[in-house]
Amino acid sequence: MRLRCAVLDDFQRVATEIADWSPVADDVDVVSFDTHFGDEDALAAALAGFDIVVTLRERVAFPASLIARLPRLRLIVASGMRNSVIDYAAAEAHGVTVCGTASSSAPPVELTWALILGLARGIVREGNGLREGGPWQQTVGADLHGRRLGLLGLGKIGSRVAAVGLAFGMRVSAWSRNLTQERADEVGVELAPSKEALLRDADFVSVHLALGDRTRGLLGPAELALLKPTAYLINTSRAAIVDQDALLAALHEGRIAGAGVDVFDTEPLPAGHPMRTAPRLLATPHLGYVSQANYATYYGQAVEAIRAHLDGSPVRRLPVAPAPQAQAVPTRSDSAGRS
Repeated sequence: MRLRCAVLDDFQRVATEIADWSPVADDVDVVSFDTHFGDEDALAAALAGFDIVVTLRERVAFPASLIARLPRLRLIVASGMRNSVIDYAAAEAHGVTVCGTASSSAPPVELTWALILGLARGIVREGNGLREGGPWQQTVGADLHGRRLGLLGLGKIGSRVAAVGLAFGMRVSAWSRNLTQERADEVGVELAPSKEALLRDADFVSVHLALGDRTRGLLGPAELALLKPTAYLINTSRAAIVDQDALLAALHEGRIAGAGVDVFDTEPLPAGHPMRTAPRLLATPHLGYVSQANYATYYGQAVEAIRAHLDGSPVRRLPVAPAPQAQAVPTRSDSAGRS
């Protein structure tokens, strides 16, 4: 009997074109969904007849309750090698294998800089004004050269964002709970003495942290109040790291110059969501990972994972066991490792 594979959230309708699905064509029928299923009941109904599901990043949750409602399901392929919204224990209990794919850090780095530059130079406002017959020159751009870029997180993405900032002639500093002086020196940036100091000093603050218990709500009303009125906040990581109500209040009240946001508390963003109309906000619909090369990797390796599953030799299984880490020697009370 032929198997059925559902590809979720294929908004651009490219999943079956950007990769070669011929290795599984004799065994699997692929159905692509270009709309998002907003609740578990809708998702369970749509996936009831499928054996395989391909899902993007952490956009769709697979809790135990959903997995139990999908008796045919045998394989989930999620793009990336880390996914916090799949119940792995439930998957194992129901005989469901979970696999991942590689993912490049280059696209989110590039989008981060698109948002920074778009904010700094008023690109959307000026571009729309030009097309619509508006005033010739409406804004005075914010400079990057000589200004301070503050990075929350200096991992794979944060360090590449730092390199671009340095190339622009910016002064770059970074902070996270686990960041060491050694790591900051390696990247060529300053180690901020505290989160608060970074927020007070920076002209542009960009978030590059994974979401977890220690980072959820990391930037709340008190932290956002530390930002200069001329400062910009950019978040291409996870919405829950920044208190969304506090950010909206800061934008509406003009307490910061602006924000660039690619991640939201609900995705896709509902039609009436306040983030759609907030002032001083440059927002994009979670495009950080959306690029031709990344999609070719995601869907190409999804095909590989399906073929390997059919052959009885799963590849890139999730969750990945964490590698043992040597104990770092802290240089500050809040800096004991690497983010």
